[in-house]
Amino acid sequence: MTPTMERLWTVQEVSAFLGVPVGTLYQWRYRRTGPRACRVGRHLRYRPADVRAWLDGQAG
Repeated sequence: MTPTMERLWTVQEVSAFLGVPVGTLYQWRYRRTGPRACRVGRHLRYRPADVRAWLDGQAG
């Protein structure tokens, strides 16, 4: 039996989900203020749970 994992999101998908430009996500990553991301090869990917947790932490 293989565990089911939620598919990782691309930068474009996170951009659409959060309603911010792709460039903003790259700026946040550089400044370490945005949702946690990881590199898969040369591609940047986000765990949906990390994006949602980051978003929940922003509501204040």
